[in-house]
Amino acid sequence: MPDKARLFLTRRLPQTVMDFLEQNVDLTFNDQNRALTKTEIIDGARDCQALICLLTDTIDAQVIESLPELQVISNYAVGYDNIDVDAATARGIPVCNTPGVLTSATADLTWALILAVNRRIAEADRFVRAGSFQGWDPLLLLGREVSGLTLGIAGMGRIGQAVARRALGFDMRIMYTKRRPLSPEEAISGAEHVDLDVLLRKADIISLHLPYSSQVHHLIDGQAMSVMKPQTVLINTARGPLVDEQALVSALKRNQLAGAGLDVYEHEPAVHPGLLELDCVVLAPHVGSATERARVRMGRMAAENALAVLENGQVHSIANPQVLA
Repeated sequence: MPDKARLFLTRRLPQTVMDFLEQNVDLTFNDQNRALTKTEIIDGARDCQALICLLTDTIDAQVIESLPELQVISNYAVGYDNIDVDAATARGIPVCNTPGVLTSATADLTWALILAVNRRIAEADRFVRAGSFQGWDPLLLLGREVSGLTLGIAGMGRIGQAVARRALGFDMRIMYTKRRPLSPEEAISGAEHVDLDVLLRKADIISLHLPYSSQVHHLIDGQAMSVMKPQTVLINTARGPLVDEQALVSALKRNQLAGAGLDVYEHEPAVHPGLLELDCVVLAPHVGSATERARVRMGRMAAENALAVLENGQVHSIANPQVLA
């Protein structure tokens, strides 16, 4: 590039990433601590060749068609359901993402939720802070050991596999859903490939790790919950709309499920008010990748993806590789 390309960033990233971008592109960014509207994204990126956006940004056909100079969209996320990939492809615009670099962080957070729900950690914390702790009690806040339970993983990609590997340390039986069984290179000791119906019926803990699309909207609905065991705990660190939150609240109130740990929500950032009322639910504010290491690596990958497209270099990850063929 003889001159620096113009890049619009929809939200400030960790400072080391900002420094890298400022050294390599003509950078404009949103310095407010809030998500931008579609109109604001269009206005900010109108004369830019590159756009780095977040999963909370709607980059639909209208936005894409309003940016005539745009050459690359780089999403600061693994998923890219916030982007109209078909519209970008029609314009010949690569859509990049950041897989791999947040795998460990999200798997760790998944396990934090698994343990917090089953051992009632959030309840216990509130109990102590309220001044209710009067000393050791043999019947106080009895939870459930996860060792030896059956863990069902819906979606056995990088994050699902990382969650499964951690489960081995708890001597858990592992079953998973995936279009195809894990390859010999990916195989995890004892992990069983099953249909979703089998997983729903047999797992004690069900953890969701699927990318979102309209085909899996409300994958976990009232019918799915009705076949789960009464002591089942549901964990979602993937995408909120995979779960019908109204059905989840209803199932939990009827003791049809034992509990839930959620990091994502159906109408994020709104949370179903029924979830807020339930002690058996642990709620996190979409912090699956919220470690300094992961967020820096995500930002660096998003930036490098954008630069690679502009400079005809090697892209780390792309949703529509046909546009570079």
